[in-house]
Amino acid sequence: MTRHFLRDDDISPEEQNEILDLALRLKADRYSAKPLAGPQTVAVIFDKSSTRTRVSFAVGISDLGGSPLIISTANSQLGGKETPSDTARVLERMVSAIVWRTYGQSGLEEMANGTAVPVINALSDDFHPCQLLADLLTIREHKGRLAGLTLTFIGDGACNMAQSYLLAGATAGMHVRIASPKGYAPTPAVVADAEKRAELTGGSITVLEDSRVAASDSDVVVTDTWVSMGKEEEKAARLDSLASYRVDTELMSHAKDDAVFMHCLPADRGFEVSAEVIDGPQSIIWDEAENRLHAQKALMVWLLEQA
Repeated sequence: MTRHFLRDDDISPEEQNEILDLALRLKADRYSAKPLAGPQTVAVIFDKSSTRTRVSFAVGISDLGGSPLIISTANSQLGGKETPSDTARVLERMVSAIVWRTYGQSGLEEMANGTAVPVINALSDDFHPCQLLADLLTIREHKGRLAGLTLTFIGDGACNMAQSYLLAGATAGMHVRIASPKGYAPTPAVVADAEKRAELTGGSITVLEDSRVAASDSDVVVTDTWVSMGKEEEKAARLDSLASYRVDTELMSHAKDDAVFMHCLPADRGFEVSAEVIDGPQSIIWDEAENRLHAQKALMVWLLEQA
């Protein structure tokens, strides 16, 4: 049966660890795996603008011996005359996998249901699972482990990054805290799914409003932009509601002395994070950005092996 990666809990704790182990091996020997030799083609579809996702998938597919086919939905039938399932049935006859950066999670699910090749969520409004594989890889490199660590997300708890941290962190056996103001809490169904996964791994899930309590004794502190793509009309309200959730040196002082700071980028310095933190010694954002390449290569290799 074809495996897809649409949300972080589509893989088990054991499978997540396998992918991260593989990512470390591929990082150490970048051109050692060539499952796409031929070259086989991977369709990489963008509804939204992108830098890290576009570059990391294009380079990763090439590293694996394949050819990336970059498609903009603005110049295709997808989302206009053609449904995701129909597009998937066409593409599966020509490509080995489909990567899609889009808005609605339902479109990804429809595409996956309509094809026999792996479909990868490169970002949706609900989840950003490829970023989380890179983030977990980065944390593991700096901390030596994942299980038992406390990770705190500060800011918009309803954003795709916070929701993916809940699922992926619980899968890794981490203690995940989400600190956000009223009206910005994660979707209850996602919290419930994360709690179920945490019961299996020894992790835990905490959702609260006090950012300093949340950051207390944390091993990892994370934030994300307050104004995601598609939310621009809410900018003024969001900046006002989230102003007290900025990650600055005072907030970081509540975390452990050796805590690290992460941000998936792009960042709005001075809004969700101060320049002193994101450019400071605790920040590991550049390792995090690079690891998109290695984590996504490992994911693609792993999914292709499941076929």
